Formats: sequence, structure tokens, C-alpha cells
Amino acid sequence: MPHRRHFLSLAGTGAAAIALFGCKGATASAPEQFEVVLSDAAWRKKLSPAAYVVLRHESTETPFTSPLNSEHRAGVFSCAGCALPAFSSKTKFDSGTGWPSFWAPLPNAVRTRADGSLGFTRTEVHCRRCGGHLGHVFDDGPQPTGKRYCMNGVALSFTPGKA
Repeated sequence: MPHRRHFLSLAGTGAAAIALFGCKGATASAPEQFEVVLSDAAWRKKLSPAAYVVLRHESTETPFTSPLNSEHRAGVFSCAGCALPAFSSKTKFDSGTGWPSFWAPLPNAVRTRADGSLGFTRTEVHCRRCGGHLGHVFDDGPQPTGKRYCMNGVALSFTPGKA
């Protein structure tokens, strides 16, 4: 029977490995190039503190805190970093997860990449134009796509009108 001390030792070794080597993917690739590039200081000045940590440092806002969860008007949800239209209100749905969710982005609005930051692989969604972290996409959404684009509300802005 394993002892608690042995388990804690293994857990400590795993934590040390993550601290030393990280848990993002091990394969190196060329950095993406974006149309909108600002210095860190310029992003800090442009964005609210909450939007800055989400968009530029891949943080996640607290669930059920975004006013965009309750936004049901026709309109467009855009990247809060560069104002690129990203999602139509026509694809928004209530996923019950606490974040604004969509079953599809607008054409040529977002890009995805593997995200292993939690020790398992998810698919990160970022703005195609500025690279800002918007959220993650999962395969448990409604038809017609079966996708759930689970976005941080603080990473988006909403403009009412034609969707």
C-alpha cells in the first residue's frame, strides 16, 4: 500500500518538473506574426487591468462575472484588444459555464493553438489580428458545429446592431 509520504514526494517531483520545464507543448515552432503589435507598456495603457491579464497573459476571468453573459441583443462581439469583429450574436448560446459562449466565430476572425498550461491539452482561441487570448474551444457545443467557443467576456466588446 502506498504511503502518503511517497505520494507527496511524487507530487513534489512533478511540481518541480513543471516549474523547471513548463507544461506547454514541448515542440518549438516559429512565433506567430500579427498585424497589430504593441509594446507591453502600450497594451497596459490601452486595456483595463482585467483585460490586460486575460488578453496578453492568457488568464481567465472569474465565471459568471461578465455582463456579456446577459447580452441578448443582436450585434457583434469584437476583440477588446484590437476591435476585430470575432463573433455574431446569432451564434451565442447559454452554455451554463459562466462565460459567453458561441458555436462559431466569424470568418477569418480567430486562430487556435494547443494549450497545455493546466497539464492537459486544450485548444486556445486567440484573435487573428492581435494575438489576444480570448478563451478556449471545446467539442461539446450545440449544432450545427458541435463547438463551444468559451470566451472571456473581458476579452470582448459588444456593439449592438445588425449581427
